[in-house]
Amino acid sequence: MTAPLHTPVLLREVVAALNPLAGAVFVDGTLGTGGYSRALLDAAGCTVWGIDRDPEAIARTAPLAESYAGRFHALHGRFGDMRELLAAHGVTAVDGIALDLGMSSPQIDNAARGFSFAKDGPLDMRMSSDGESAADVVNQAAEGELADIIYTFGEERLARRIARAIVAARAERPIATTAELAGIVRAVMPKPSRKTGGKGIDPATRTFQALRIHVNDELGELDRGLAAAEEIVRPGGRLAVVSFHSLEDRRVKQFLRDRSGGASRSSRHMPEARAGRPPAWRLITRQAVKPGQAECDANPRARSARLRVGERTDAPTWGPLGQEAPA
Repeated sequence: MTAPLHTPVLLREVVAALNPLAGAVFVDGTLGTGGYSRALLDAAGCTVWGIDRDPEAIARTAPLAESYAGRFHALHGRFGDMRELLAAHGVTAVDGIALDLGMSSPQIDNAARGFSFAKDGPLDMRMSSDGESAADVVNQAAEGELADIIYTFGEERLARRIARAIVAARAERPIATTAELAGIVRAVMPKPSRKTGGKGIDPATRTFQALRIHVNDELGELDRGLAAAEEIVRPGGRLAVVSFHSLEDRRVKQFLRDRSGGASRSSRHMPEARAGRPPAWRLITRQAVKPGQAECDANPRARSARLRVGERTDAPTWGPLGQEAPA
């Protein structure tokens, strides 16, 4: 097999957390280039179902199905729909789920996908080929809506200034490329501080993050995926989630904390009921696991990664996020 195009972050930690055994069934809910799937399959005689909404990812991992015949299966779709996708193949319960919420290197590095301003390309940002693109949002959304998107999903304090500049620029001509949008954002942002030696993240980073999250409904997808995981992970099975920015990590942290009994737990081995509802999860990582310096040096994209792990109890599910069934 050829070398992977993407270096999975916290790979050893994710595999150790899921603890694959012969005969177990796992879901790699963000298949990408198949790094987590391959590691799980190599670790034990288990079965892995890989899910990805990006058809290019499904095509890239075809060699996995050949190398691990009968043990690896790729499904095109969203991980938020994992319960339905797996049920269509007779799988109703699994022993573990891995979710790597970051984009894969091929998505970032392919200028035609429009995720990055490092190389000029069409302003797309869709992980699949359907729905509105980033160009649609940038050129059609009202100024107030644009500001809300950039502030909420990019945590950008100058969101209104950026939205105003975008609206002014598109009045002259439609904004069609990543370079055009990045240039508009940079032009209205403060110069890098002397304290950082003129370095730091690119001023357009948060705006691009916000548009990507909005276009792909990434936070809504995460909520649906977490709720689906709770429904299909067997008691004693585990969920391992790697996130790359604070919006995702806070959501995962809150989900596992709330549904494991929260701060009221008196023993780390025996979670208590919270609000009269027995906990659906037991925390395996009380604090987020971060990559070591060696991994960050070898793979700079790992710097912001955070891993959280929960183990399913035998309690009933709580229901979708925000719509928890009453106790």
